Amino acid sequence: MEKLEWSALEYEEKERSRDWFWALGIIVATSSIAAMIFGNYFFAVLLILSGVLLGFFAIKKPEMVHYELNNQGLKIRTHLYPYERIKSFWVQIDKSGERKVKPTLFIKSERAFMPVIEMPIEYIMADDIHAIMLSKNIAEEEMKEHTSLKIMESLGF
Repeated sequence: MEKLEWSALEYEEKERSRDWFWALGIIVATSSIAAMIFGNYFFAVLLILSGVLLGFFAIKKPEMVHYELNNQGLKIRTHLYPYERIKSFWVQIDKSGERKVKPTLFIKSERAFMPVIEMPIEYIMADDIHAIMLSKNIAEEEMKEHTSLKIMESLGF
């Protein structure tokens, strides 16, 4: 088997207006003040810290991530997921040809934390990835984007 390589952005970058940052600041400030009024200083500090981190990650540019399917398994950046540790996979493509759905590869691993990994793929690679995974006797199981990701996306994150 020859290796299959592709690169994609870590996440889809979104432009946020000044109003988004103002709204974040107002929500964090009022929530922190309310927490202090009720005497919950630890929660107030936690809110401020989370607001600062959220603002920082909102302006951070996504990195390019390198993916590789080779004889040993799936390599994401420098981390290798051997085929033996991959429980199932799903290649999501829009079969209608309209390309409303982003082509995505879902991998369910044996990891306890974050067992489902999703990664963008190129539309033309979908059949090759599907064939490689089936040739390695990995079960095909339909998976979708997690609901929390859809909620966060609708909130502008």
